[in-house]
Amino acid sequence: MKKWFVFLIVVLSVGFISACGDSEASTDGGSGEERKPEKIVLDYAYYSPTSVILKKFGWAEEAFAEDKIDVEFVLSQGSNKALEFLNSSSVDFGSTAGAAALIAKANGAPIESVYIYSKPEWTALVAPEGSAIKSVGDLKGKKVAATIGTDPYIFLLRSLNEAGLTSADVEIVNLQHADGGTALTTGQVDAWAGLDPHMAKLELEAGTEFIYRNIDFNTYGTLNVRSEFAEKYPEQVKKVIELYEKARTWVLENPEEAAEILAEEAQITLDVAKKELERNDFNEPIPGEVQIEALNAAGKVLKEEGIIKSDDVGKVVDELINPDFSTEVIQ
Repeated sequence: MKKWFVFLIVVLSVGFISACGDSEASTDGGSGEERKPEKIVLDYAYYSPTSVILKKFGWAEEAFAEDKIDVEFVLSQGSNKALEFLNSSSVDFGSTAGAAALIAKANGAPIESVYIYSKPEWTALVAPEGSAIKSVGDLKGKKVAATIGTDPYIFLLRSLNEAGLTSADVEIVNLQHADGGTALTTGQVDAWAGLDPHMAKLELEAGTEFIYRNIDFNTYGTLNVRSEFAEKYPEQVKKVIELYEKARTWVLENPEEAAEILAEEAQITLDVAKKELERNDFNEPIPGEVQIEALNAAGKVLKEEGIIKSDDVGKVVDELINPDFSTEVIQ
């Protein structure tokens, strides 16, 4: 009787192990094939010209069709929107400013910055034509439009900090980027933390004036991926980076045509598109120490303002910046 009991246990154990193996195999189609998603959702944004080019030419759809993976593009109107999409799993890849991604990461967003789509000067502090406001110090007690959670907002905070002011010294009016520009030109606010292409458009067409520019306060344009997606589908992450590299190279080799496409897609004039592209450096796509240094500097001010609560901003930055995929892809 005891022998039969032992035999039964052995049979059941083998069956259980076999079943577990079958279950695991089913995740890759049962044939050892690489696990892959049914669909990949990418965002595109007018502040990220390479994403616009990628969408325009259909390179992602073409590349992933070989693996029978569908591709969908979603428009991001700002870093805040891209991060909302990432947090809700509405997109797998989102285009943001580095510091905006840092705030999200510090608040628990499971994202990683895996690629640099540009080093931009895409934001500055702007006043209407003929304004008496000529410096950051002149903003005290004034209304300033900014999209909270984006690089222009962070640029405003850092500029105020440098001038010995804080957010409490101004009235920040939270408006999406385009609406902030409209509020500036219609006299609803005294100044605006602008973002291209809207900022370039008003500079050329409405005569707006810069109060303060500082390219070092513009954090890098980062392509972020959901951590869960990166863990499950590393090969697809690398393929997306390869596609962004194709778009980046094309923009560098075809600046005139890139401006024409940006103008058409964003519904802006060619001069505005050229102005935006002039303010982007597309030469350093791999995230690394430069971005870490820039984000730590931004994080210091964000912590002082109470926006980031973490006691160790450096740790958050290190967890955000992931150069591994780009390093493997880009020679």
